[in-house]
Amino acid sequence: MHGIAGLRRTTQVHVSVPVDGPRPQRAPAPWLVVHQLTVGTGDIVTVAGVRATSPLRTISDVILRADRYSAVSVVDSALHQGLVTPADLNVIPRLVRGRRGAVAARPWLAEADGRAQSPLETRSRLRCVDGGVPPDALQLEVRDDDGYLLGIGDLGWRAPRVIAEADGRTAHDTPEAAFADRRRQNRLVNAGWTILRFTWQDTLRPDYIPWTVRKAIMRNQDQPRRSRGSRQIRASS
Repeated sequence: MHGIAGLRRTTQVHVSVPVDGPRPQRAPAPWLVVHQLTVGTGDIVTVAGVRATSPLRTISDVILRADRYSAVSVVDSALHQGLVTPADLNVIPRLVRGRRGAVAARPWLAEADGRAQSPLETRSRLRCVDGGVPPDALQLEVRDDDGYLLGIGDLGWRAPRVIAEADGRTAHDTPEAAFADRRRQNRLVNAGWTILRFTWQDTLRPDYIPWTVRKAIMRNQDQPRRSRGSRQIRASS
């Protein structure tokens, strides 16, 4: 309802009843999941005429029931869309204190980064982190000496000049997007960068993305350093 990405689509609807009230012995419908949990009035908003938990309360509840990759993707999405702020995340440990899954979920908040533009970018980043090759920049801007923007990489390793692109279906499935991707990649390759491209299927293999990144980094580090000009490189804030 909030447009937060990161979870698989489901037909189930989760609702809550207060802890001091009677809990239904069974759900009124098979698609309805009932939780006994009191939600404060400050955590309730109206979306399209339907009462729902606020974005902050929603992600607080979700991370308790999701796996790490899905949980971080949800938080990243909410941050990226401006539905919550980094300061808001400091409130979540208090909201979930004492609830099942709170201890495991707490460290995941530190891994959230609102610069991720899709769950695929989040999952690719986490695979790199888990594989020992964390990117040192997200949404890396590469510019030439005149300040012309050559391209922006989803994940970047600046010293070895490696960029990883998360190729989601939605953002890259039109001819115009494909043509723009190719032109951007050509500019970056000509500027001395190695471009790697990963899909959702690639994130399902724990070893593939970090192995591929590591090989690219090692190859670039082993190559003799040629003069490549003084192109300015920076990560966007």
